[in-house]
Amino acid sequence: MSTTPVKPDTGRVLPKEPLRAAIVVGAATVLLYLVELIDVILPADLDLNGIVPRTLGGLDGIVWMPFLHGGWPHLLSNTLPFVVLGFLVFANGFGQWIAVTATIWIVGGVGVWLTGASGSVHVGASGVIFGWMLFLLVRGVFNRSFRQLAVAVVLLAYWGTMLFGVLPGDPGISWQGHLFGALGGVLAAWMVSVANRQAGKAAPAVPS
Repeated sequence: MSTTPVKPDTGRVLPKEPLRAAIVVGAATVLLYLVELIDVILPADLDLNGIVPRTLGGLDGIVWMPFLHGGWPHLLSNTLPFVVLGFLVFANGFGQWIAVTATIWIVGGVGVWLTGASGSVHVGASGVIFGWMLFLLVRGVFNRSFRQLAVAVVLLAYWGTMLFGVLPGDPGISWQGHLFGALGGVLAAWMVSVANRQAGKAAPAVPS
């Protein structure tokens, strides 16, 4: 009798539970549209609750920024990458999706709060989107997965130009959110690869 260590499937490219992934990402997308609808219907100026750099009152905008958008065109432009990338990040389950998204959310938000222009208000889910994009682009390198690298090539071919958004340009676009969201995605990919290696070493052996 021999034993074979059970290792996590670190090279997955599609969710193990596609229906659950679709429901979670779909619900998150619907929530974004509901918030924008409420912002339009009510004279509440919800967009003012985004991140206001280096102000105590604007610190809670780190929580609210991804839910808020500067109008329907802004939200519509974010919808397709939000749905597609969010679904792909679900490859290794809900727990990892939450961990990756939270890392991107926090790193991106804190980065904006620290470096954004004084007096500006930052809103939008694009920071999370950039983080998901970079996570998907670099995870194959950390995991040494050909399948994930192949997906990265496809994403680069389709959405590669969006990466220029991490550079300063239009003053009406939060390049800081893009940049620090992307850095959060790289950090999340590295953290996941470390966790996977540790899980592989600690995996129990099963008889074969």
